[in-house]
Amino acid sequence: MTIDDVDRKLLAALQEDAGQSYAALGEIAGLSAGSAHERVRKLKAAGVIRRTTVDIDPASLGAGVLAFVLLEANAWMGDEPTQQALRDIPAVEEAHIIAGPASVLVKVRTTTTEDLQATLRALHEVDGVTSTQTVVVLESFFERQPAVV
Repeated sequence: MTIDDVDRKLLAALQEDAGQSYAALGEIAGLSAGSAHERVRKLKAAGVIRRTTVDIDPASLGAGVLAFVLLEANAWMGDEPTQQALRDIPAVEEAHIIAGPASVLVKVRTTTTEDLQATLRALHEVDGVTSTQTVVVLESFFERQPAVV
């Protein structure tokens, strides 16, 4: 699917507030509400919009400890059992195969440093993981979605 300027306006508006009405989206993009609805439907069908969700402040839910963990491994970590093992650890928000000093980078959020320690233990139990290096975040300046350009 080719993304045009109208689609980009819709995507940017949805990133700002996915709960907007189709009438409001249409006004932003210069379309009728029905045309905006159809465009959004096509963007979803094409997989451009992967899901609609809310952005919740993790600290408000008690998940104020953010860490990034490098996983070193003695085997390839991209297979489905490894991916599932990482998905099964509730504190793991993201997992990425990387090039560099480790095999996988995971983003972890926990309520306490004790919970972080338990999560690190769980990560060490994943098949192939030989060691971890953890960076605990003290403060986040910002987090953002991909820019719609």
